[in-house]
Amino acid sequence: MPVGGGCHHDDMTMQPLDISWLCGEYAEECYSFIYIRATPEQVVARLGGRWEDFTPGPFPDDPDHYPCSGEPLGVASIGDWTFVFDPDWLGTREDVITELSEGTRLVSQAALAIKGLDYFYWCEDGEIRFRYGVDDEHPTETPDELVDTMTEIHRLYRSFPQLYEGPAFLLVERLTGIRVTEQLLKGSMLMWGVVPEPAKS
Repeated sequence: MPVGGGCHHDDMTMQPLDISWLCGEYAEECYSFIYIRATPEQVVARLGGRWEDFTPGPFPDDPDHYPCSGEPLGVASIGDWTFVFDPDWLGTREDVITELSEGTRLVSQAALAIKGLDYFYWCEDGEIRFRYGVDDEHPTETPDELVDTMTEIHRLYRSFPQLYEGPAFLLVERLTGIRVTEQLLKGSMLMWGVVPEPAKS
């Protein structure tokens, strides 16, 4: 599936996504979806993993069932981007995601719906450009590049819901050019493996 890198979407084309499959299956589990403009091999290496130890497997239908043991990451190439599925909070580790974004762009979303926990980050070349989180005492202002998108999201969602209920996916689409659908993720073959636990900062 060809996907442009960071292409701008006309506001007229912005449509809400059906993410009921994710809210249903993953409502009681935390997850991080991370998108990095780099190759899967580069991403795994930056995380301290060994690409040769990763094995192919599908996107899990059941958030408790992974293709290999432990708490593995699943990585897949989508156009110029690498999609990372993490069954934990890696996408909220600011030290990790800023390092991963050095020299490129990174977008991450993480949620634990049953507790209403919701996080979103956009990093550019080692710097956090936009941060949203339920326990964020120092939220960033909306960057100019996202003002129109946020306005459109408010138009599409009259009562602004949690980001993980839809808006986060429209922000991902705006920043990466990737429209994250159930068909895209479940139709992608991921490479699964374990990376070292990041040191606590």
